[in-house]
Amino acid sequence: MRTAVEPVEVRRPSAVRALTTLLAVTAAATVAVELLNYWYAPEQEFGLAVRTGWAMLRSLGFVLLIGQVNKGRVGARPFGLILAVTTIFAVGRLIVPREGVPALPGLVGFAALGALCVAVVVLLYRSDAVRAHLVRHRRGLVVEGGTISWREVVPKRPQANGWLLTARVAAFTYSPLMLVPALVATGSVLDGRIAAVPALFLWFGAGIAVSYAVLFCTAFLLRGRGWARRALVVVTLGVLALDLPLCWWLLGVDGLIRDGAPLLTAAALTLYSLHRTTPTP
Repeated sequence: MRTAVEPVEVRRPSAVRALTTLLAVTAAATVAVELLNYWYAPEQEFGLAVRTGWAMLRSLGFVLLIGQVNKGRVGARPFGLILAVTTIFAVGRLIVPREGVPALPGLVGFAALGALCVAVVVLLYRSDAVRAHLVRHRRGLVVEGGTISWREVVPKRPQANGWLLTARVAAFTYSPLMLVPALVATGSVLDGRIAAVPALFLWFGAGIAVSYAVLFCTAFLLRGRGWARRALVVVTLGVLALDLPLCWWLLGVDGLIRDGAPLLTAAALTLYSLHRTTPTP
């Protein structure tokens, strides 16, 4: 067998290079704003530390998104949309203290980070050059006609539109958005609320199970199965029915707003994306 020669890489458009630079700046700004918020927080408690750490991990998401953009992956657009929206929620819920007004540096940092996230979404969805660049699928070994080549592997399933990919990415955020408040709630259990231990185990177990349920549903959703669409709707409603009452019970109204609102937003985006797609006959 002979090995095919790799194609010569062409220079990326200026809009794509600007997008990767913007993503790097946004990743750095996410870390800086979170550290600033934690520094000015009146109470540096366990729950705030967990939420701050989770928000800072989003900087790694922007780094991964840079790799997806450089490779021209078609899934970079929905990934960037979900990452930008949830980052705004993750940071916004931390700048407001339980009492009093937010610190001015935190507000300025949040405004700057929000502007960066909006700019990322605008470039991803409004730039023709970026849209034309993000059309590739993953690469892999392909054996064809006695030749082994490392090239793009086009999926055998029908081409999924952008709304289906958005619904898939949004649904994959359910599990971490459930596990983070569950981890925060362990602080209240350690404070003596022993009766909440079974509910806490249920919360953690459901958060892990949801990731597998979403993986199963979206795998068939991209193949045009109608039952997978209905199953994902049921999973979404079940996640809301379980997570929101637990947030209110174990974390109070403050936790319901801080941790329930991002999950509610992801669920709304998933349902809206499914609504915008046309079921395959």
